[in-house]
Amino acid sequence: MLFKVEMKVNIPHDMPADVIADIKAREKAYAQELQTQGKWRHLWRVAGSYANVSIFDVADNAELQDLISALPLFPYMDISVAPLCRHPSSIHLDDR
Repeated sequence: MLFKVEMKVNIPHDMPADVIADIKAREKAYAQELQTQGKWRHLWRVAGSYANVSIFDVADNAELQDLISALPLFPYMDISVAPLCRHPSSIHLDDR
């Protein structure tokens, strides 16, 4: 199943810089691991914001919940999720 996931990050202003750096490093490693596995198919930054729009390719809602709730930045995110399906007018064969 494909899902569009929008994530907006809200790190507390009083969080120590070294803690933020550690969380961001773990977030990057985990996100890249999921991309390598093909679970996190697309990742785009939203210009002018600490946010992203992503496409996940997972078995079901439960797998998506497990993956995004394991993100190190998850406690500091506002997340919206929308399930996607192939559009009949798409010319791309990999739009599953």
